[in-house]
Amino acid sequence: MSGLFDLRDRTAIVGVGASKQGKIPGSTAITLACDAFKRALDDSGLKKEQIDGLLTFPGTTSPESALNYLRLGEALGINPAIAGSMVMGGGTAGALVQMAAMAVSTGHANYVACVFGDAAKTGGSKFSKASGWGDSWGIWGMMSACSNSAIAASRHMALYGTKSSQLGEIAVACRKHASMNPEAVMREPITIEDHQNSRWIVKPLHLLDCCLITDGGVCVIVTTAERAKDLKQPVVTISGMGQAYTCETIGKEDWWYVPHQKQALSRAFGMAGVGPKDIKVAQLYDNFSISVILWLEHAGFCGVGEGGGFVEGGRIQLGGELPVNTAGGHLSESYMEGWLHIVEGVRQMRGQCGPRQVPNADLCLVTGRGMTLNCSNAMVLRRQG
Repeated sequence: MSGLFDLRDRTAIVGVGASKQGKIPGSTAITLACDAFKRALDDSGLKKEQIDGLLTFPGTTSPESALNYLRLGEALGINPAIAGSMVMGGGTAGALVQMAAMAVSTGHANYVACVFGDAAKTGGSKFSKASGWGDSWGIWGMMSACSNSAIAASRHMALYGTKSSQLGEIAVACRKHASMNPEAVMREPITIEDHQNSRWIVKPLHLLDCCLITDGGVCVIVTTAERAKDLKQPVVTISGMGQAYTCETIGKEDWWYVPHQKQALSRAFGMAGVGPKDIKVAQLYDNFSISVILWLEHAGFCGVGEGGGFVEGGRIQLGGELPVNTAGGHLSESYMEGWLHIVEGVRQMRGQCGPRQVPNADLCLVTGRGMTLNCSNAMVLRRQG
């Protein structure tokens, strides 16, 4: 905890809401975000007038970009005490929720809504622009986020003997969980054979190693743990949180292994006063299947290079030792860039997940990462009472 202001269990997530997910013709980033905001308000029992903080992540189809918070605030009809927009890809959701926790714990706001909306599917987003800065990566064929993770997967395979079929175990687990989630986009169960027969995207990653592209909106409302006691839902606190970044990329030899993710996890575990053995369920950012293996290793659920073997035998499926991405994750539920991972973590802690509920789950790890693998964050959510 050295150097960190101790916010252990002082703040809580009191409202979560998500719009319909998938392909939603006629939707816009703003309409989807507004829908999610209303659902989160209903979930929390709060009134719109009580929301005095608005933090947003502009989607790929948000023309206002950095002014997204102004446009969304106008559409919602609120004038917050604190507001702003941030863009760090899949690292944004966790970072904004942590910023909201800092704001409410220091009295700068009482109830902060963190909101995301994107019409990526109907808007034709391909997430296929050149990685890195300028055209320095594009000339080598690095034309998508998949290229970055393909490097990580191929290197992990070369160093540790990780197999494509082990990546398939992650895809199969996520789809199994999505089959129990009525809101998931992809619910038809798949097999390892299905995974192996799916087409290549960037070798060694198959189609079923890659996240979906979807329309949707998500909202998460944060306040103090003390205020949360008087609201509608069971109290779920943010017990620990941490972030870590690197400004170095492909020029750094171990960049592919994203070692800064371990720092974010260490900070979250340190604040919460727990370790990997205490975690009952995990929502691990899975833009690509290899991401889950790296998170498992960084968090200490297994050793370096052991992630491939760890995911075999149903260990990360419901009923296994560590259920992962219990709503289906990015691979099967929807690609909301980490936002739905937080929602599922909260619902697991509340005991509201029906057939996919993890019994006696009282601690959930949620992670996020984004941009050119540069941004990472982690949170430990705790069920109170």
